[in-house]
Amino acid sequence: MLSVRLVLFVFIVTAVTACATPALIPPTRVSALLLAVAPPTLIPTVPPTFTPLPPGATVDPALNHNQTWQVGPSSTPSITPPIPSHTPTPSPTYTPSPTFTPSPTRTPGPGAQSARYNYPFTISPHKSKLSIHVIRPNSSHIEEFIRQTQPNVIKLVDDFGLAAVTKELSPRTIVIGRVDNPNQQYRGVPEEEARKYVHENLIKYRANPAVDYWEGWNEPDPGLENMSWYARFEQERVREMARQGLGAAIGGFAAGVPEMNEFALFIPAIETAMQYGAILTLHEYSAPVINYGYGSALPGYPYYADRGSLTLRYRWYYREFLEPAGLVIPLAITEAGIDGIIGNRPGPAGYGWADFQAYAVEHGWGRNGIEAFVNQMAWYDAEVRKDPYVMGFTIFTAGSFEHWRNYEIRDVLPQLTNYARP
Repeated sequence: MLSVRLVLFVFIVTAVTACATPALIPPTRVSALLLAVAPPTLIPTVPPTFTPLPPGATVDPALNHNQTWQVGPSSTPSITPPIPSHTPTPSPTYTPSPTFTPSPTRTPGPGAQSARYNYPFTISPHKSKLSIHVIRPNSSHIEEFIRQTQPNVIKLVDDFGLAAVTKELSPRTIVIGRVDNPNQQYRGVPEEEARKYVHENLIKYRANPAVDYWEGWNEPDPGLENMSWYARFEQERVREMARQGLGAAIGGFAAGVPEMNEFALFIPAIETAMQYGAILTLHEYSAPVINYGYGSALPGYPYYADRGSLTLRYRWYYREFLEPAGLVIPLAITEAGIDGIIGNRPGPAGYGWADFQAYAVEHGWGRNGIEAFVNQMAWYDAEVRKDPYVMGFTIFTAGSFEHWRNYEIRDVLPQLTNYARP
């Protein structure tokens, strides 16, 4: 997520503006869908669900979504010490590649159950998909959130003691973990590097069996030059994790990347992941409000009212590539929220959700900062619930320390719990 803090401002000015994105319009009406899923006592008004399109823009017809997926309990883990996260600096490319031809055959390798894995979980469209990202389980609000909301997913980084606690409090919650590893370099033979990566972390994986899926790299942005390398790396990491009896989560991309032609090169990793029952993860942020860039186009593509250049960017990948190819892999958005740069204020930690709440209140998202934040997350929740392949999204972050304190959601956890409670 470090990539997002320094890139979002430039990305929004260059990518969104260059594509003739409509100006951000202050909310003027209430979203009927959001009111249907939010508690009636949350707040009186909610902004609309999309930015208006320019004249002549078209909307893609609704596609058939009929897949649902639920995971069972795991056993007790040991705790490992937390390490600060690291993210490489992105360098997006803007050459679109609108077509993709899927592989005609998908032969499972050793350890695969079939060419199309039967995922052992179910995601209900009638339940909130909002959850939390946790660095340190240092607040009673965290466990209370898990107990009361029974979230679909939860994301843990480096301190995995909460995984077993989560399974006790909410046995059906899918636990996604990531061991922090700042050494993310596109070099060597990708298959050899993938096996090495798995075995470097194998002790921690085996010590924490309550984690259902393990992510690899954090927020990579390989670009056209390295995406094929990264796809091969992820393919072999999935295979090696399966040989070790472990679940894998591939991708882990930062907000605003990859570009469409880059993602097309990642399709082989999607195919392998589905053979072995792995899932896809990525991150989505926007600023100064969560729906900034919603309704804007990507380079070389037309406008659609229900897709974003930042938040809800995943819909481009699914609608243009994965759905037509029959590769609708389960997706977890393992970091989400409000993040970016305000004006010319520099800082190594960027600016998190708290910095943007005065703007959100001014533009009608709520009566105060906490209400405005909860309403923005509720808007996002209402959108991702339309896509049954989305397992859930985890807000960054609870249990922060040092340079992540600007993103701490401890003060808003009780309100998020009240919203997401079944």
